[in-house]
Amino acid sequence: MSSTLIDHLIATYGYYAVFALIALESIGIPLPGETALIAASVYAGSTHRLNIFAIVIVATAAAIIGDNIGYWLGRRGGGALVARYGRVVRLDSKKMKVGRYVFARRGFVVVFFGRFVSILRTYAAFLAGLSRMPLGRFALANAAGGLVWAIGYAAAAYGLGSAASSLGSTATLVGLGITTTLTVLGVFVLRKRMHRLEQRAEAMFPEPVPDEDPEDPSPADVPEPAYASRC
Repeated sequence: MSSTLIDHLIATYGYYAVFALIALESIGIPLPGETALIAASVYAGSTHRLNIFAIVIVATAAAIIGDNIGYWLGRRGGGALVARYGRVVRLDSKKMKVGRYVFARRGFVVVFFGRFVSILRTYAAFLAGLSRMPLGRFALANAAGGLVWAIGYAAAAYGLGSAASSLGSTATLVGLGITTTLTVLGVFVLRKRMHRLEQRAEAMFPEPVPDEDPEDPSPADVPEPAYASRC
């Protein structure tokens, strides 16, 4: 999805476009939700046709709602969904095991900071549900991460939009360039560590990833010592 199309959606549909793109990305569909938040905030700062406080509220709600849907999709039928559609979004059994491994060690941290990392932002909630992360812990990390993310990015982008109205488009382009660079660096670092994580995950979970979840096990049936002791 091009930046021109995103700008058009923001200018035409406003808050609805922001909510839809962020919510769908949070559910697990690789769409530019963060870019939509930045574009809408820059648009608000430069034109004042959108309210920045409303953008923050909409973005936070979309992130929380989308992540909760993604969590329950992962918890109720994550294995079956990945087996059938995982290749479409490049989510295979190795990445599923990495997700289980990471959530077993640092579930709360991953959900909170995953909101700020491009790949994790899309799949963190789904993997949290698939890994049986306790709902209460997930909900707290999800709400906190969504709120901090929405406020931080919206405020920074709104400032760029306000600067652009007086300094021209150069300020906006520089700010977006910095954001893009940080995003690319984050993806590079994550991919560099992925091989090591895959090895550790395979050692912890040598069994094949199930294709389906016949039933939602009770807490007593699923060992979760790592959450209580390490997160």
